[in-house]
Amino acid sequence: MYPEYLVEPMRKELTNVGFQELKNAAEVDQAIKGEGTVLVVVNSVCGCAAANARPAARAAAAHEKHPDKLVTVFAGMEKEAVDQARNYMMPFPPSSPAMALFKDGKLVHMIERHQIEGRPAQMIADNLIGAFEQYC
Repeated sequence: MYPEYLVEPMRKELTNVGFQELKNAAEVDQAIKGEGTVLVVVNSVCGCAAANARPAARAAAAHEKHPDKLVTVFAGMEKEAVDQARNYMMPFPPSSPAMALFKDGKLVHMIERHQIEGRPAQMIADNLIGAFEQYC
């Protein structure tokens, strides 16, 4: 685990724009299961999360059409929540950062780390927005 003082500003980049932090498996289950759309962002301390993933998630969340719920789990911090979220993201291998869109409890769109690294945040946001237009 990382020191909380280190990750707090990284958490706030998402929670300040409406993302709810999930801290355990039950919260992940409650967020993903059921009707509606949910964007899950697996947050991370890495540089591609800072430069690409979090800015993309913030930009996409500001789009007029977006998921019913915006949630996040933090890799390297809340292991139980991250592991449970990754269970829902199967068959995709564990990856952080990562972004997954669920509709009615089913995974409908996935962005893995290799699709985040080295790509501009706006390109990633446009990818998410396209998925929002299709599924939300």
